[in-house]
Amino acid sequence: MEIVFMLFPDSDDRLASAWIWAIIISVLAFGIFMIWSAPLGAGWEPTSRKRVRRMLEMTGACSADIVYDLGSGDGRIVVEAARTFHAKAVGVEADPIRVLISRLAVSVLHLRDLVRIIWGNFFNVDLREATIVTVFLSQGTNRRLESKLLAELRPGTRVVSHVWTFDGWTPVARDVDQNLSMYVIR
Repeated sequence: MEIVFMLFPDSDDRLASAWIWAIIISVLAFGIFMIWSAPLGAGWEPTSRKRVRRMLEMTGACSADIVYDLGSGDGRIVVEAARTFHAKAVGVEADPIRVLISRLAVSVLHLRDLVRIIWGNFFNVDLREATIVTVFLSQGTNRRLESKLLAELRPGTRVVSHVWTFDGWTPVARDVDQNLSMYVIR
């Protein structure tokens, strides 16, 4: 009876009920924000700064590179590629909120000359200019992505995957501690 009372209050308990509804709506909105992009490739799970740096170190990223981060989330990989390794970088993200967050970070950090954030599905983005591709996607998405990478990437392009691998591809380098695999397109 008390739950019903709180959700449908008398005039005396309207403020308490408003707070409860605000909390419920906030939790639901946050949950949707965290998982809504999962059907597009993977749910959002930010990669640690240490792992981001290691991914780029494994590839030998430098100012001559163009790094593409597929499913770039809040833009931390493309920002690190530009700030630390002086590479040009392109983030591709389907979530418009994360695109805005990424673009804001790029702008605040004065990296607009080096970093571009594309709002869209990475399956529809031309990857031919990439020299490095980073991914933290699901195993199924990696499977679907394999043919696109092989068709569009030039020989010598480095691909680094966090956690999930590419079936049938042999990594040229692995970091077991950070759960990273690097491949080179032949």
